Amino acid sequence: MITIAARDASGAILAQSRHATEALLCFDRDYAEGDAIEITSDARHLWVQPDISVLPGEVYLPGGRMTWRVPHGEHRLAYRPGAFAELRHIVTARAMTAEEIAATRCLSRNPADLRGDTDFFPHCTANVETRNESVFAARNVIDGLRHNTFHGEWPFGSWGIGARTDAWCRLDLGREAALEGMALTLRADFPHDAYWVRGEVELSDGAVIEFPLEKTGERQSIDLSGHTARWLRLIRLVKSDDPSAFPALRQWEVFGRDL
Repeated sequence: MITIAARDASGAILAQSRHATEALLCFDRDYAEGDAIEITSDARHLWVQPDISVLPGEVYLPGGRMTWRVPHGEHRLAYRPGAFAELRHIVTARAMTAEEIAATRCLSRNPADLRGDTDFFPHCTANVETRNESVFAARNVIDGLRHNTFHGEWPFGSWGIGARTDAWCRLDLGREAALEGMALTLRADFPHDAYWVRGEVELSDGAVIEFPLEKTGERQSIDLSGHTARWLRLIRLVKSDDPSAFPALRQWEVFGRDL
């Protein structure tokens, strides 16, 4: 059973829908700060779209619950102009099939990811986000978009490191998964942007894999076959000698399958 409930800041239910395999909710409200969409499910793997302003995507619910806080204020700048401002809202959630769960796919993509703690995965965090602005937040690198020829506004969100040399970014999958590889898409707003010439990825199984990077806006692939992990962390990113101080990551895709 899947239940979708829209709640206000006090926890009061504003609207609700329930279905055995696919819940559909439509309701009218001017979103207020503190509003949230709560999804509870017997199934742990769901395909969800919490708002029309967010792309649909896969989420994993280790506790059977997804609490999606409606972005408000500055947080909305990471989404399309006018996001969440409509009066009418639709929310969908369906259980993924056994075939979908067993398939090799992108395990990192989660357009619904939020800054701060979450009870659903995948989830991206970092030790620095440029000026603490949402358009440079870690969650942008798994939003499913790869537009990378500009910066500072949707759809060109990225993870910005504020010129820190010790910057890291962590991707939590929420469960163990067999990994095949990953692809990094750098932000390529050259000459404003610099780029990294190499980096390392640390895996929860104890492995540390070094990889080279080039000055390109195309995907750059790194082999991860043979590793099983529940989280990955990008570390020791080395900037090029470009005069720009601003390397940034647009998208981090991790491919594999559930065990």
